[in-house]
Amino acid sequence: MHARHEEFVSQVKKYASNVNEDAVAGIIKHLGIAIGNKNAELVSCSGKAELNRIRDGFMKKKLALKDSNADLEAALDEICEKMGKSNPAKSRVAFYYLLAEKYGMLDKFV
Repeated sequence: MHARHEEFVSQVKKYASNVNEDAVAGIIKHLGIAIGNKNAELVSCSGKAELNRIRDGFMKKKLALKDSNADLEAALDEICEKMGKSNPAKSRVAFYYLLAEKYGMLDKFV
């Protein structure tokens, strides 16, 4: 288990009820070393390039979603709204968890 597991679970609990802690652990493992860097640990919803990387790398590759880019971007916007557009410090673990939860794919991380 990651040393900061409980911290990440707490971040997810701000936005989701009945948090699947095994899925959180799987997302932490998926993100790997990236969450050791404070900047990489956060998602910036104002960064179009970053959101495109999440769409193409996480949503299309890891979650294997076949939706149109417009539909995937709408889902990204939805998560940005849920986590607070004005909040620049969006936890990447929580962001990815909410995306996987939205598409019913938390089991990919368990």
